[in-house]
Amino acid sequence: MGRTTRGIYPEEGGTWQVDKYWRGTRLRQRGFNSAGEAEDWLIKQLDELRTVALHGARPKRSFDQAAAHYLLTYQDKVTIETETYLLQSVMPFVGHLQLHQVHDGTLAPYVTKRLGEGRAHKTVNLGLGIVRRILNLAAKSWRDENCRTWLEHAPPITMLPLVGHQREPQPLTWGQQRALLPRLPDHVARMALFDLNTGVRDDVVCNLRWAWEIKVPELGVSVFEVPREHVKGRRRPRLVVCNSVAQSVVEAQRGKHEEFVFVYRRERVKNIDEAPAMPYRPIETMNNTAWQRARRESGLPDLHVHDLRHTVGMRLREAGVPESTVADILWHSSPSMTRHYSMAQIVELHAALEKIKEDTGRWNKSPGDTAARARRSSAGDSGGKKSPKSPPSKEKRARHRSI
Repeated sequence: MGRTTRGIYPEEGGTWQVDKYWRGTRLRQRGFNSAGEAEDWLIKQLDELRTVALHGARPKRSFDQAAAHYLLTYQDKVTIETETYLLQSVMPFVGHLQLHQVHDGTLAPYVTKRLGEGRAHKTVNLGLGIVRRILNLAAKSWRDENCRTWLEHAPPITMLPLVGHQREPQPLTWGQQRALLPRLPDHVARMALFDLNTGVRDDVVCNLRWAWEIKVPELGVSVFEVPREHVKGRRRPRLVVCNSVAQSVVEAQRGKHEEFVFVYRRERVKNIDEAPAMPYRPIETMNNTAWQRARRESGLPDLHVHDLRHTVGMRLREAGVPESTVADILWHSSPSMTRHYSMAQIVELHAALEKIKEDTGRWNKSPGDTAARARRSSAGDSGGKKSPKSPPSKEKRARHRSI
């Protein structure tokens, strides 16, 4: 059968499709049940295009078109990979909708599904946030050839509440640290110990390179100047200052790999002496199966790698280190930190980190943990008061520092 209207064609299986160009715009759709249904769709699309051409009306765009435009426009953005992943999770729900059809109601199935998968409110909000960002740009910044914005008004996108739904940081006590490190493989334990004495993010530990090392003979340690490409926000380079414990970890890694400080090598196959030694290779993440197994075995099933960084922050504050110095060590935004590090600043940061290299008997606990400890003690006590646990001996601390 021939076509009954120009641009409408029969398909195999008895369905119909539209494939037509009008003033450079392609109109294409498949799967219509009849030629009449295809023709009705085509007429509607042509009417909309003619209205735009004759009266300057705002053309209708789908959300997936806007999302593609966003990714192309901001392809050099630091977080573009994360935003691409978030958009992929949103697209099945709103990608096919026109921009003015995206709002809280059409996003509700996405929110329900993500929460049903066990996603945290903060994670769901990240997805909603990128949708809100695209809608705002379409309503305020992006314009067509007639200088009209892509969207007349951006609807308010409601974020999920965070209060009461966020996981609190869980810094390690010294006892928990002594329970965790021996259960980790040697290469992960060294990375964790380095993190616990520098406070850097785990991705910096994994990417630490010998080319970044600057030796400071006056202190007997090294510092690592991390390029801004590996710093969160990519605003400027940052400095990792080693205390004596972190420096001992660095020295143990020296000579294993030409480029990376922290590397991993599989053990040689047993009973095969002639098998060549496996080469060292970089480590992509600390949060691997070995980390997850060790935290379960040490009674810390919800411990995150980022909690090592929180541990450093708490220990520095317990040691009386000023907040400005803590901010410099943890790379928080600080107006006091100059663009270039001076030797005086390096000495200050090193002295602060030296204060947390060993257990000094402090509780290293948050108020919530202290209250929980008191409740457990009260429940297990028949009436008498228990004396606080004494700090470990110097010999015991020295043993654990050698891990």
